[in-house]
Amino acid sequence: QVQLVESGGGLVQPGGSLGLSCATSGRIFSINAMGWYRRAPDKERELVANITSGGSTNYGDSVKGRFTISRDNAKNTVSLQMNSLNPEDPAVYYCYADGYHYTTSGYRYRGAYWGQGTQVTVSS
Repeated sequence: QVQLVESGGGLVQPGGSLGLSCATSGRIFSINAMGWYRRAPDKERELVANITSGGSTNYGDSVKGRFTISRDNAKNTVSLQMNSLNPEDPAVYYCYADGYHYTTSGYRYRGAYWGQGTQVTVSS
């Protein structure tokens, strides 16, 4: 079907910056929205940001003004630039995509696709 692979997580000091990227592969027919969620220990999954194929963006309240999402429609990739990271930001960040994939028989199916997640740690 469709595979998503995140990269760019790691350790950063408070106030620092980090960039995440997500690459897609597989039998992609089209991708609509792409974005990022995160889950911190003992917390609910939280929307970080998403972006439509037309470039409209939406951010979670806790990251507005600090994070920037972008995508490359030709490559079906999405990136997240995270600035001014603080102790509320550590989590596993998951890339997702909403779209259609096709089978070897040529049928198209709608799906929501997720990456395996990448850890972001903020610590001095």
